[in-house]
Order: sequence, then C-alpha cells, then structure tokens
Amino acid sequence: MNHFIGCAIIVAALIATAAEAADWPTKPIRVVVPFAAGGAADTIGRVYADALSTAFGKPFYIDNRVGAGGLVGTAAVARAEPDGNTLLISGIPVLVLGPAMTDHPGFDPMHDFTHIGYFGGTPNVLVVHPTLDVRTYPEFLALARGPNSLDYVSAGFGTMGNWVAEYLAMKESIKLTHVPHRATPQAILDLLAGRVKVGMFTWSTVAQHIRAGSLLPLAVSSSARLAYLPDVPTLRELGHVDFVATGWYSLSAPAGLSDSIASRLNREIIAAMDTPQVRKQVEQDAIEAKPMTPSELTQFIAFEIGRWQPLIKRVLSAK
Repeated sequence: MNHFIGCAIIVAALIATAAEAADWPTKPIRVVVPFAAGGAADTIGRVYADALSTAFGKPFYIDNRVGAGGLVGTAAVARAEPDGNTLLISGIPVLVLGPAMTDHPGFDPMHDFTHIGYFGGTPNVLVVHPTLDVRTYPEFLALARGPNSLDYVSAGFGTMGNWVAEYLAMKESIKLTHVPHRATPQAILDLLAGRVKVGMFTWSTVAQHIRAGSLLPLAVSSSARLAYLPDVPTLRELGHVDFVATGWYSLSAPAGLSDSIASRLNREIIAAMDTPQVRKQVEQDAIEAKPMTPSELTQFIAFEIGRWQPLIKRVLSAK
C-alpha cells in the first residue's frame, strides 16, 4: 500500500510540474545580468529580454547584480529556484573565464545551470596606435619578437581580449605585457593617447576609433573577415587555423529547469534572431550568431571550458 501511495504522490507531483510549466510564465521574469549597465552583457541581455517580453506577454526585466567580475550575480542565480522565474545572461566571462581564474567561483558552470540559448559572440580586434609605425600583423610580430616587451591594454584582466592576447603571445613566442586598468574607458584613453600602443578589444569597443583612423586594426579573431574590415585578416588566415575567439553570451537558468520551459525559451531566442531589433544589434557589434539547441549550447560551453582553462591556468601559474 505504501508503495502505491508513494507512486501516486510522484505521479501527482509530475502532473503538477507539467501543468506549472505549461502555464509559465505567470508573472514578470527576472533576468540577472552579472555586470554593470551599459556593458556588452547588459546590452545584448536587454535586446533579448525585450524580444522575450513580446513573445511571452510578460515582462522580462533586467536585474544588474555586479561583483567579482560577474561571479556574484552568477552564483546567486545558481542558488535560485529552477522555476523559470529567474534567468541569467551567461556567457564566456562567467561560465569559462571567471571559474578558470579562481578556485572558488561559487558555482559549477556545467552542473549548477540549465543552459538554454545562445545569443552570439563578438570578435576581438588587435589594434595599434599609428605612432607604433606598424601596419600589418607580420610587422607587429617582427617588432614583438625584438628585445623589448610590448605593453598592451584590454578591457581588463580576465577579459576575452586579455586572453586572446596571451594566447598569441604563447603561440607566436612574442613578448607582450598586459597593462591593467580599472575600466575599459581608461584603457582606451591610454591607447588613444599613445601611452600604450597595442590593444585587444571587441569590435564594438574600438569601431569608432578605427573608422576615425585613431587606431589601426591588424587582425580579427572572428571565423571570417568582418564586413566593416574587409582588408583585415583573421587570425585563422594568419596561421592559427583552428582559432576563433569571440566574447559570447547566452541565456541560462538554475539547474533543474523543466525541459518544457527551456525548449520554449530556446525557440523564442532563435525566432528573435530574425527580428529587426536583434538584427540591428548583431550588425552593429559584428556579432556571430547561430541557432543552438540547449544540448548543443551545453556541449559548446564544455568545449570552451576545455579550450581556455588550460591556457588560463598556464598563464596564471607563470606570473
């Protein structure tokens, strides 16, 4: 009798869960961005949040939870209920780079989340100040292989630009020294002033300065040349055949989110890629976007962890 009662309770719980998933959403959905307003994660998060609000008829509102390079807000979502009412603008900064840089990030990027949909990634551009008197990537390598190390700036320690530059330093056997800054604007100002003459930033960060001729682009980390920079080669063309690096973002939820809710969100994320608002953002930031199922996204995240973690550990141990 106890066995039958137990089975009945389990069945009832499953039915209730299925009904709840079918009715979802019943209230506004909190979308945690673990970075400050105005940054790349916040910008793309708001674009997709608007699209999801329209699709589901309930507000998907942004909650900026900053701290520890995105780890504070990410850890908070990992501890939330997996009911679909709390989502995370996730991505390479908090799922790959951050956890590789600390022994105690406060969460496991593979086991503490249900990964839902891929938004896309923005490539990095290697740029130099005109006074460096370097106009091509081979000229840059020749200079960087000289007796003195070249200083460079990025959006900050632990960012994608930082690690792409460190990857090149390791693979090309060149001498690069990262000059850390508290925020991207200060790093850009130093670069524009010529106090530091090399930078690695996302396209959206340096686009206006490239167009103005204040910075010269030497290479991009995208899979193909950018329409905006048809004469600038990719790192793949320059000898790093398997290397494509983008600062990508995605949507995740606490582990245990129902497959039904995850699938519905995934379908609307893919549909949003064809909306004017998302297409405008994709074009503006040179975002490489492609549809991924939750399973494909999870596999992609695992691949990125396996690709970047050894490099990051190696660089950190050498410092």
